[in-house]
Amino acid sequence: MSPVWSLGAGLLLLLLWVRHRGLEAVLVHHRWVFVCLFLLPLSILFDVYYQLRAWAVWRLHSAPRQHAQRVRYIQAQVREWKNEGSKRYMCTGRPGWLAVSLRVGKYKKIHKNIMINLMDVLEVDSERQIVRVEPLVTMGQLTAYLNPMGWTIPVVPELDDLTVGGLIMGTGIESSSHIYGLFQHTCVAYELVLADGSLVRCSPTENSDLFYAVPWSCGTLGFLVAAEIKMIPAKKYVKIHYQPVRGLQKICEKFTEESMKKENSFVEGLVYSLEEAVIMTGVLTDEAEQSKINRIGNYYKPWFFKHVEKYLKADRTGIEYIPSRHYYHRHTRSIFWELQDIIPFGNNPVFRYLFGWMVPPKISLLKLTQGEAIRKLYEQHHVVQDMLVPMKSLEKSIQTFHADLNVYPLWLCPFILPNNPGMVHPKGDEAELYVDIGAYGEPKRKQFEARASMRQMEKFVRSVHGFQMLYADCYMTREEFWDMFDGSLYHKLREQMNCKDAFPEVYDKICKAARH
Repeated sequence: MSPVWSLGAGLLLLLLWVRHRGLEAVLVHHRWVFVCLFLLPLSILFDVYYQLRAWAVWRLHSAPRQHAQRVRYIQAQVREWKNEGSKRYMCTGRPGWLAVSLRVGKYKKIHKNIMINLMDVLEVDSERQIVRVEPLVTMGQLTAYLNPMGWTIPVVPELDDLTVGGLIMGTGIESSSHIYGLFQHTCVAYELVLADGSLVRCSPTENSDLFYAVPWSCGTLGFLVAAEIKMIPAKKYVKIHYQPVRGLQKICEKFTEESMKKENSFVEGLVYSLEEAVIMTGVLTDEAEQSKINRIGNYYKPWFFKHVEKYLKADRTGIEYIPSRHYYHRHTRSIFWELQDIIPFGNNPVFRYLFGWMVPPKISLLKLTQGEAIRKLYEQHHVVQDMLVPMKSLEKSIQTFHADLNVYPLWLCPFILPNNPGMVHPKGDEAELYVDIGAYGEPKRKQFEARASMRQMEKFVRSVHGFQMLYADCYMTREEFWDMFDGSLYHKLREQMNCKDAFPEVYDKICKAARH
């Protein structure tokens, strides 16, 4: 039988099986079939398109010239909204399924959509060590652009598809954040189109109130059209030290100790059970022992969290040299560890060598094709949350995560939180060391109920003066939300800039208790 006939027979059998089981049942219980046959190839096409577009823009140097024209078009849309009587709120016209957040926002169907086609790197200023970018530039795009020039940005949040705009209007973090803070703290200026159609630049010394109010505002103060971000010199490798630690108290002590060392370029922890973890520290370097180089980003390599787990199972320390860009995107191929629930055999060596070059599927395509049944299933039986808590509360926080969720691995990422104005700052007058605890997966706690369990988690986070990342499902009441976040500057600016008729309040945009 020829290969064509074999392929045809296979597809026919697959279609008959899908018809027998029902499409919805297949998508819910055998989602890997749909992902492998359709979403992985589509994801490749997406990547090829955006890479070719970025290459063409770079070759033609068109981004800086067209930027001003595109901004004027955004201003014209806002003025048109005003002339129509400002009858409904505005929001970006980018489809909700394109966002990396798993939250499904329905507000775009009822709000005035403002089309914002801004996805290019505008300028690299080596003297000032600043890169100026448009809001839809992704982390994968930015590191690919800067690294060949010998530059990178101080905080490169995980996952290639995260955008600058999302990381500013929401937040972003990486294992270098114990030195540089959150993504917003590496930005030196923003440019926004406001509710009256005007274009405004803000920085710590120019329109400073707006500069500090923009992060975490989720696009409810204006439309971001450009950002200036600090750059630092890039080096070829990250020298990683893997340290297995057992016992919760020892895990927290070791993680805190390493997070306080500024000589560590990177600090990260993966907690595999209540009593087991691997603490990783890294330093940037141009020199490497050839025998210890691990190009972990290559498609055939094991998923990073599985690779790290080997040190725990073997109960041994280790040192490796990972190429810098591979390190920055080390969790991308497995979407941290979410992909194991979608493609259970995805880390199998045979699958990696044959199909690993197509992984991961685009999160946006997963959202677009998930359907109502999968969405409800994920909402009730799946957790994707990042809680930011003071480092001094780490041990108690892990115990709470274990009791309320029992999801492993947990991701630990330290960050320094300066006492700047805005929605998120420490309780005291000085900068404080915090930690992001990321929980991604299916809770193993018996009688887990999404709303009740998450409200319990949110109550605990508020009690230790922590914060919940706003990309995730939030179940707080309005009063509880503004108890967690400092809304004083935010509400003052919304009043001053006439935002109340132009944009919904951030709570109404992101919290499940308020969303339409």
